[in-house]
Amino acid sequence: MQNNEINSIYNEIFKTFPEVIIEDHIKKLIELDYFLPYNSTFFCLTNTVNKNFEFVSKNFNACTGLSRDKMIANGMDYYWSLIHPDDIELWLKSLQNLMAFTMKELNDDQRKRMNYTWNYRIKNEKGNYVNIIQNTTPLQFDENNKPIIGMAHYTVLNSETFMDICATAKILNDNNEYETLYYENMSSANLLDVISNRERDIIRLIITKNTSEEIANKLNISVHTVNTHRRNILKKLNIDSTFELVNYFKNNPKLV
Repeated sequence: MQNNEINSIYNEIFKTFPEVIIEDHIKKLIELDYFLPYNSTFFCLTNTVNKNFEFVSKNFNACTGLSRDKMIANGMDYYWSLIHPDDIELWLKSLQNLMAFTMKELNDDQRKRMNYTWNYRIKNEKGNYVNIIQNTTPLQFDENNKPIIGMAHYTVLNSETFMDICATAKILNDNNEYETLYYENMSSANLLDVISNRERDIIRLIITKNTSEEIANKLNISVHTVNTHRRNILKKLNIDSTFELVNYFKNNPKLV
């Protein structure tokens, strides 16, 4: 997906009234960044109206090896170019779903107490893709109470850790604790898009230890058809064996 396509989708998600007031936030972040030690996290002040970073902490370079100045100068277009190509569509979908939830399911007061988390991979200075967990708290809203300025905190995990792309929305409740109001495994949702209803029926029977003959009898189809579905399922999921299939869906029971 090209950056102009990403821009188009992003603009649609965050279409908003472009009045932004951020000076006080930047001053406080600069003060905070001076005292923070170098570690595996960095933070930014994100501006969805101008698609830029009003502030990027010094740890961005320490965490990724990439230029903090380049990040600030080139904004979100530059950052988007770092995202793993396989993650872009799921990342954009997570933003769409979070924004739809925010604007349709929450009232004005709730929106001001929300915190959002999602993840993806970016390419670091060495050309390796590392996992990013982004946690964003809105700081400013437009005339429709849509978030436009956010304090984004990024945790960097090594490339050897496999992570499904997930999206979460939490609210700071009356007990001053974060309570999850929304959660979606985007990788799983995408997986369901490629599995047909019949294949899902067969997966359910496979993981409950039915043979191909038993599945054929229960679904009133031939054994040959069952075995064809089994091969297609393994190919679609990029799984090598029935054993791996069973283990995968036992760990992700909501998928079927």
